[in-house]
Amino acid sequence: MSHIETYLNDHLAGSVVAIELLEHLESSHDAQWAVFFRTLRADIESDREKLETLMKEMDIDQSKLRKGMAWLGEKFTALKMRLDDPADGDLRLFESLEALSLGIEGKRSLWLALAEASTGNPQLRQLDYPHLIARAEEQRARVERRRLEMAPRALAKSEKQD
Repeated sequence: MSHIETYLNDHLAGSVVAIELLEHLESSHDAQWAVFFRTLRADIESDREKLETLMKEMDIDQSKLRKGMAWLGEKFTALKMRLDDPADGDLRLFESLEALSLGIEGKRSLWLALAEASTGNPQLRQLDYPHLIARAEEQRARVERRRLEMAPRALAKSEKQD
């Protein structure tokens, strides 16, 4: 697998994790949160489609192994969060928002790197990178607002954990 194939497949796998997490969050929270997570999931699915289209145009196969490893990693992360906050409460929501925020920053970094690499690789010039970068920044800002709203509730508790 070439470096570009590895890099794009790693980010595609990351989108699998984000979408799985968002589906869980959407189904396990009240209407206000569910709308927030549904909208974010739609945005991330749209971005994933852009990445899949780029990969298809570049004749890059999707790595089932990487997607499977990402899925498995998401399951371990979900288990860790359940152990940290068995009630599916404030801490789990806060940590989930933080994971999403970091993932979106990773996606922004992907678009930045591809924009830079497109100067030497015409195949990468298919996407509107300024738009995708701005979209990732907006998504992250939305998630960060919610994450910081949750911080006082999630971190104010003084329960001792293992």
